[in-house]
Amino acid sequence: MNNNKYSLKRFSGYINFLRFSLEVIGEVFVFYRKKLAWKVLNRQILFTGYEAISIIFIIALAIGGIIILEGYSILSNFGQSELLYTILITIITRELGCLLTAFILVARSGTAISTELGNMVVNHEIEALMSFGISPINYLVVPRTIGVVVSMIILNIYFNASALFGGWFLATFFTPINIFEFMSSFFARLEIVDIVASLIKSVVFGLIIALISCYEGLKVSVASTEVPQRTIKTVVYSLGWIIVFDILITLTTYVF
Repeated sequence: MNNNKYSLKRFSGYINFLRFSLEVIGEVFVFYRKKLAWKVLNRQILFTGYEAISIIFIIALAIGGIIILEGYSILSNFGQSELLYTILITIITRELGCLLTAFILVARSGTAISTELGNMVVNHEIEALMSFGISPINYLVVPRTIGVVVSMIILNIYFNASALFGGWFLATFFTPINIFEFMSSFFARLEIVDIVASLIKSVVFGLIIALISCYEGLKVSVASTEVPQRTIKTVVYSLGWIIVFDILITLTTYVF
């Protein structure tokens, strides 16, 4: 009996989240009419995107430099230096660029959004907004969702560029690699499907982070002790679904 109740509760939770997600996505398309929420959107992009540039650059620089340096030194011994560019596209453009950017946003922005909205519920700020006829979905959730998705796309592109150019620059201190030959060989092997798949992942991952963070934050009821619990759930659920959708998109794009 208890197992049935638990399963029913979980199923009900999934249905509620699905309804919440559809409502938010529907409101995204009419967001341009909500002038009041534009400031929230700007602040979200500033926090999620601009303030994460430094950490994204450091991680991308390190990973790009290591892959280029190690790959070039190992593959050149077997006369297979050209495989380095295929490895870069496979590891960075297809996978790590999106995944690591998403993980960083979960750690920074996902937790911040969930905590902020949870505290607003506890402090009755959500009730205050509703008493003035302001929808929390339109004013709080939609601009955060757009901000996270836009930031995710931009930071993913920035990660790839930093890993490529920064990685090459870092590798030149140890192994001389001609920049023009490096870039021409890389872009000769880069296909449209790689770019499209990377952008699709950016949008999907951004939606996952924003929707789960907002949903869990607004699920806080009355006690402040619920806030860290919901924040932990935000991290766990976001990372889990990001990995699931990464596998599904990769299989759909490159296997089937």
